[in-house]
Amino acid sequence: MAMVLEALSCARIAFVIAVMVTTISASASEAAPGEAVTQYPCQGHVQDITQVYPFCDKRLPIDERVRDFVSHLSLEEKEKLLVNTNSETTSVGLPAYEWWGEALHGVAKSPAVHFGKGPIKGATSFPQPILTAASFNKMLFKKIAQVISTEARAMYNENQAGLTYWAPNINIFRDPRWGRGQETPGEDPYLTSIYAEYFVRGMQEDEFEDMHGRQNSSVKASDKDPEKLKVSACCKHFTAYDLDQWYKVDRFDFDAKVTKQDLLDTYNPPFQSCVEKGKASALMCSYNRINGVPSCADYSFLTELVRGTWGFDGYIVSDCDAVQVMYANSKFAENPQQAIAYALQAGMDLNCGDTASKFTLEAVKEGLLDISFIDAALQNSFKVLFRLGYFDGNPEDPESSKYGKLDRNDVCKQEHQDLALEAAVQGIVLLKNDKDTLPFSRLNIRKLAVLGPNADDTIATMLGNYAGEPCNYFTPYKALASYVETTTYHPGCVNGTFCDGNNWIEYIQRASEMAVEADAVILVMGLGQVQERESFDRTSLRLPGKQEELVKTISRVARGPVILILMNGGPLDINFAKYDSRIKSILWIGYPGQAGGEALAQIIFGERNPGGKLPVSWYPEFYTRIPMTEMSMRPDIHIGYPGRSYRFYTGEPIYKFGDGLSYTKFTFLFESAPLTLISSSKSRLFCSWLLERRNPTSTSTTKMTSDADHIPFDENMEIEFEVRVKNEGPVFGSSVMLLYHAHPYAGLFGKPIKQLVGFERVDLESMEEQKVVFKVDLCRQLSFAGVDGTWFFPEEGMHTFSLGDYEVTHPMQITYAKN
Repeated sequence: MAMVLEALSCARIAFVIAVMVTTISASASEAAPGEAVTQYPCQGHVQDITQVYPFCDKRLPIDERVRDFVSHLSLEEKEKLLVNTNSETTSVGLPAYEWWGEALHGVAKSPAVHFGKGPIKGATSFPQPILTAASFNKMLFKKIAQVISTEARAMYNENQAGLTYWAPNINIFRDPRWGRGQETPGEDPYLTSIYAEYFVRGMQEDEFEDMHGRQNSSVKASDKDPEKLKVSACCKHFTAYDLDQWYKVDRFDFDAKVTKQDLLDTYNPPFQSCVEKGKASALMCSYNRINGVPSCADYSFLTELVRGTWGFDGYIVSDCDAVQVMYANSKFAENPQQAIAYALQAGMDLNCGDTASKFTLEAVKEGLLDISFIDAALQNSFKVLFRLGYFDGNPEDPESSKYGKLDRNDVCKQEHQDLALEAAVQGIVLLKNDKDTLPFSRLNIRKLAVLGPNADDTIATMLGNYAGEPCNYFTPYKALASYVETTTYHPGCVNGTFCDGNNWIEYIQRASEMAVEADAVILVMGLGQVQERESFDRTSLRLPGKQEELVKTISRVARGPVILILMNGGPLDINFAKYDSRIKSILWIGYPGQAGGEALAQIIFGERNPGGKLPVSWYPEFYTRIPMTEMSMRPDIHIGYPGRSYRFYTGEPIYKFGDGLSYTKFTFLFESAPLTLISSSKSRLFCSWLLERRNPTSTSTTKMTSDADHIPFDENMEIEFEVRVKNEGPVFGSSVMLLYHAHPYAGLFGKPIKQLVGFERVDLESMEEQKVVFKVDLCRQLSFAGVDGTWFFPEEGMHTFSLGDYEVTHPMQITYAKN
């Protein structure tokens, strides 16, 4: 036995040396001067590699390969691989790997991404998700993610990035002051759920299934390998995370008091969609506690719900230093050993930070942690690297990866930059357009004044946070100047968007002089990363500093029409401008990415027609009296609490979720929809089981009952609504149709006032019409969340469906059969 072990040990040493020599020599011969040398596990042509290390055998199932890999590691090596920055593990020929990559709206600066260390100097920068979500275009969400993952793979092949990316951010934009709301798709759980599904599928590029999980018949059966990933996407931050730093309350100490009802129908649905429909390979647990327990230490969340009920198959990573926060901030754990034990036992697999790499062995020695939890965590995380082909050798080998040919020529391609422009155009929202002031005619505007702190501001304001180096970018001023030969510019503010300073009067005066001389004025105002960002929440919804004074002054003195452009992520109280007749038009452009200036110019001068809709409610300033720490979505009339989001807010917003105008006019008609649905007791039982069952892919054949006058239902319980939309205006435009549902007694007994159950975006020429079919899941989308955290079958009575704010409604009676 000793001789066998000695021989095996020699074979392992010989293999490692041979692999390292082969890797370095092969890579060094191809590397350009100054470029790093790439190493890959299982690379090289050493005899009997798979006998020494079966995990290198690509013929074996991935689960078997990953178990074998973990079995070769010593306990000391395992400890070092539990954190995001993996050092080289020479015993198994594993090079160093950094898990932490960012790709919120383009490949972004992060520990795993290096723009300055190789041939790739920039990547396509799309709008922040809050603006992309305003497009209400599912396929746009997916296309953006596909481009991001293509560029990420190319950067990996050029040794400038990794394969694991911690995006998207799918937290609900609950409070308008949240600094990170710009990173999210907004306040609605349905929109956010759809965004999560389509973005993740685009990132991971599961080409073997369509967007609804059905097998793609266009792909040959011999080519199918659903285990494989293009890159790994990670949905974050689970769960009820939406406060960073508000006065003295920070995310590290915050204990979010959340009802089971709100968790069920608001905070958790996007993550469930991310797991069940998006098939995400990673999930990030958040810093905060939920009802006393840190997210990263909650077994009921991470193991029972995410892995058990939702069927998650991937790794769970902590937000960075969230394990340290457990003992250093919230004091949930007494020491780091106890914190890492809590986290691994709860179901966390990877620690972003260094707590696990320093204290896991101590936790084992002290009897706080069994080694089986360490092995399970490593198997969950490294399985993702196996699915990414990381252990299949050099990606340039066609047998290792079909993405191996992607390189520097696949980054910042023109088609990618065109998509960035298209995304910005589709997201921009026209909030006001008195007397059809926009679009401008280039013939009528001989002299244009472009004013305001964001008119020609730095790249950071255009891109927002979690950004990379863009391929290029155009500020509003530079883009507008290309349309009007005589274009003047002045910031009108001291100190950027802070808009303060001793000589602020002088700045406003100079901007006013330009406004008087111009045929039209474009005011580009709003916020920047100095007002809203990670670790920093706002305390006011007003324009900062003297911005409001600047807008009012310009509107009084301007000779021509004044157009207000707002660049911001979180909502603003601009009631003064909304009702100022001298401010003719208002456009919200979010943080529009590298092509934002060009997109704005195209819309202002009528080359494109705005079609975006607000993905978040804009509240009045008095809303800031509500503590950010109040997590309840539902209103409470007894204490004067008005509730949150369009689903529950009982006050009058500045602008509503779904607001957005166009240069043309659309009309809508419910052409075909059921008037009555009859539900049997068997159907109700099936629905209850469907909502609570552990297996989300059940093949039950239970059907809805129906008679000759009513629509039949299969096991999916889908209701179809056929809507006729027509462009009756003079120009081409995009119609965003939002289908809402209201329960009987909507707004009472904890029910939403209304809720989004479908959306579609269609392009129509003048006088063109089109039929659009909405499919609504009766069981999942019309059920009601109870206070006990369980779903109730859609209640008997009159349900109402409506199309946005258009006065087009359809009633539908649900009746219970006696059987």
